[in-house]
Amino acid sequence: MVKHQPLQVYERQLCLSCLTGIYGCRWKRYQRSHDDSSKWECSWFFLLCCSFLLLLVWSYFWLEILALCHIALGQQLNLYWIHKIVVLAILLTTITGVVSIDNFWQDEWDIVVISLQFTGPFLHIGALAAVTALGWVIAGQVVRVERSIVMLVIYVSVLLVLYLVPLFISSPCIMDLSKLGPRPAVIGRRGAPMLAPEHTIMSFSKALQQKVTALEADVTISLDGVPFLMRDRTLRRTTNVDKLFPGRQDHDASFFNWTEIRSLNAGLWFLRDDPYWTVQYMSEKDRNRTANQTVCSLAELLRLAARTNRSVIFSLRRPPPQHPRHQLWVSDALKVIQRSSILPEQVMWTPDWYRKKVRAAVPLLQQTSDEKLPVAELKERGISTLTLHYSQARAQDISRQFSGSNVSVNVYPVNEPWLYSLMWCSGVQSVSSDAPHILKKVPNPIWIMSADEYGLIWITSDLISVAIVIGIFIFQNYHLIRWKMSGMRSYNPEQIMLSAVVRRPSRDVNLMKEKLIFSENITLCDLCGTSPPGGDHNTPSISVFISA
Repeated sequence: MVKHQPLQVYERQLCLSCLTGIYGCRWKRYQRSHDDSSKWECSWFFLLCCSFLLLLVWSYFWLEILALCHIALGQQLNLYWIHKIVVLAILLTTITGVVSIDNFWQDEWDIVVISLQFTGPFLHIGALAAVTALGWVIAGQVVRVERSIVMLVIYVSVLLVLYLVPLFISSPCIMDLSKLGPRPAVIGRRGAPMLAPEHTIMSFSKALQQKVTALEADVTISLDGVPFLMRDRTLRRTTNVDKLFPGRQDHDASFFNWTEIRSLNAGLWFLRDDPYWTVQYMSEKDRNRTANQTVCSLAELLRLAARTNRSVIFSLRRPPPQHPRHQLWVSDALKVIQRSSILPEQVMWTPDWYRKKVRAAVPLLQQTSDEKLPVAELKERGISTLTLHYSQARAQDISRQFSGSNVSVNVYPVNEPWLYSLMWCSGVQSVSSDAPHILKKVPNPIWIMSADEYGLIWITSDLISVAIVIGIFIFQNYHLIRWKMSGMRSYNPEQIMLSAVVRRPSRDVNLMKEKLIFSENITLCDLCGTSPPGGDHNTPSISVFISA
């Protein structure tokens, strides 16, 4: 006698077939397994969860678009409560992320203000176009929403603000082409660190191939008084100090003597970490050369600059107080400069320590400063060049104060074409760049226009926006305006909407109007407790008169 399985078993098997089939395309019964999942499959489950979270965040971005569509169609906004909770969670997460980023990169927010100087005129036109297009939604709400006057006032106020924003937009690139200064010279900052390991002979040679006018470096004094090139406080990031001198990788770089420093490899880290994603474009010859790079001394840099007739600008880091060269660090650097074959006027001296002593020892050195001081104080110290961070390089200061006083301005770091264009329009004389190969391809500012040209664009875009907004409001509310002008004191919004969809009367439209009016009469009678016109409560009979 055959024993039939209960219905619940078949339902469970069907559910298992669907689950295993959809998830893993395992539709056969023998493919199922109750064994533990492998680590490989668990890792894919983790990736699946991450993808789900990312898609979830992206889906809530589209909810904003759906909300605008609801408003445009006159539908009620009713966001599901779970969605509200998730939106609040995403908002709080975003705010927390922004605060965390602000704590780590607080100084980098200046780039936002500077980028607005470059993109401000175009962002204004884009914002004006977006708000003008939003007029279609706002105009549709004038008929559908009660007390829409508040919405209309807000919209018009935003439009007026956008119309007047150009009065407050200031960009160095809004200038006459005849007033544009010469192309700023490009200085190889640490050589060309995107093409070769920083502060190596190979890096400086790559920079010279990009036609830089000067070479910039960071100098540290070794334990035995040899100036060498190193940006970091330790040797850990850019050398193999952890392999050659284990246990000393966190020591200050100045506590190594020159023999120890010279034995370190300064190129393998570049091939391993690929900090600028450029290793894949290097030739086999360059890779082999990179793998054999060593730490460069100041004397080697000066010899290279003298041989190629280039200037050198460097910052000198003072050793710690317990260092044996703590009081002699300036003298160590000056001795190397004096013994080299480079001309003194090709060396730009940046440190403020013992500047009078340095000027007395080598009078022809170009005195530079990384501190933004008044022009009178700069002249008193004999400083002829300012090296400023891009956040401190304001166009009005450069044109009014420094250029008129024969003080040249060098700005760092400038690695992007748009920032280089902005500095060019600001009137700087030179920029220090990690990417001279990119700036080499910028023969002119990306954009430049006169004040008259920008004024014409501003007024034209405002007039076009006004015309479009007025046209939208007239088109959206045409039937309301027509009904009011015809002398009617009351109107039915549904009838206006029906008339807006179909201009010619048809049987279908008349039937829809009858249904609308019929439903309104029934609802009115229910509220009043009376029978519909033409009958009693039991046998309603409605007479509806609609003029075609």
